[in-house]
Amino acid sequence: MTQDTKPKIALVTGASRGLGAALAESLGAQGWHVIALARTLGALEELDDRIKAQGGNATLAAMDITQDNAMRHLCRGIHDRWGHLDLWVHTAIHAPPMSPADHVALKDWDKCVAINIRATGFLIPMVAPLLLAAPARATALFIDDKVAGRKFMGAYGASKAAQMAMARAWAAETVKTGPRVLVEAAAPMPTATRARFYPGEDQSRLAPCAQAIFWTRRSPATGSIR
Repeated sequence: MTQDTKPKIALVTGASRGLGAALAESLGAQGWHVIALARTLGALEELDDRIKAQGGNATLAAMDITQDNAMRHLCRGIHDRWGHLDLWVHTAIHAPPMSPADHVALKDWDKCVAINIRATGFLIPMVAPLLLAAPARATALFIDDKVAGRKFMGAYGASKAAQMAMARAWAAETVKTGPRVLVEAAAPMPTATRARFYPGEDQSRLAPCAQAIFWTRRSPATGSIR
């Protein structure tokens, strides 16, 4: 099999549910080989079943994104098996309970920093060489959530803004050298993260996660991917 006929390789961090799961399932249905990472093996196995039902295939990585050695092992395994990544979709996030800024529990703040900020900052230099090794220009995708400064969202909003600041800095730095780094916003979706912020909301009025993956249908010429 020649390089041109090999499936493209995508790493989806935070793939067990919500938008990450929808993106992983969509990529699998389009012929990508999906490396799906999340802590919950059962949810990953359900994702794997859905991908296989559509003729796709996946590699499941039941790992904690905050464990440095696990992430090193993952990236080394990707290098040894495939030699590169064509796409990294980063949707792993921690959403603590809503709280006034002066009542944020330290454990919630620490978890936001560990998952939303530190893990992202650790992964970017680990994943970047795999993206740069791709046969064609590879892509990293981050999902923005513009809640910084909203009341009762201090911990989540601050950590998400920091994550996006890192992503946008990386995007500005790699315009000429690659990889392509995208920061996209998604419509409100019926995810577990949103349910924590808006308990009791009528989720039937929200866009299903599968409808929020518009970026997979755009042309590479627009700065996105297929």
